[in-house]
Amino acid sequence: MRRETQNVLLLLLGGALLKIAVTGDYLRYVKAAHQPWLIGAGAVMVLLAVVAIVRDLRGAARGGAGHDHDHSARSAWLLMVPVLAVFLVAPPALGADSVTRTRAGEGYAPSGASFPPLPPGPVVPLSVTDFVSRAGWDESGSLHGRTVRLTGFVVHSHGRTELARMVIGCCAADAFAVRVELRGGPADTLAEDTWIEVTGEVVPGADTAASGYVPALAVGSLREVPAPTDPYEY
Repeated sequence: MRRETQNVLLLLLGGALLKIAVTGDYLRYVKAAHQPWLIGAGAVMVLLAVVAIVRDLRGAARGGAGHDHDHSARSAWLLMVPVLAVFLVAPPALGADSVTRTRAGEGYAPSGASFPPLPPGPVVPLSVTDFVSRAGWDESGSLHGRTVRLTGFVVHSHGRTELARMVIGCCAADAFAVRVELRGGPADTLAEDTWIEVTGEVVPGADTAASGYVPALAVGSLREVPAPTDPYEY
């Protein structure tokens, strides 16, 4: 690979990292805490590329162009394709298709555990992960009789409608789905990947082996909402 090609690729790759870190697109790949690392890595790549380009230009001006290989650089330039894709196309966050492909074994089998009581109030906002964990594991029944509010996207599969969120530990590569069956309300008529906010109460005993240990929510209200800037739970 020619030095010019190396320098341009390094510059574009560093620029791509800075671009997704600044615009927020990085949240589709990694968790929010990784933003400083992306900015640092992108800045170092851009700086190294600029230093190398300046050095080569000065060398060429002095008549010392250096080692110029005759090997074809066509294959090297193909490396620009994924970099340009990051610049020009923002991939969607993981959604209903990922949930459908990772259904097996994603429910939480019931087991005794202790959870803190829910805060007071007529409606308690919860993450989908917290709701699923409490429904499957909380032996004190903290969800029973309480109205909760959940936010997620719609999934239609196996004859039922679910609210889902993707959970990541580090990055999108280790993502898995948490799901809640929605009973009642207009969710059945909504398209997959539609983001919604629902309120309702847990359906006791719904998270059985037959349902894949997916808990159910008796829907009281539902409204469509914009997709959040950070679509994942942690």
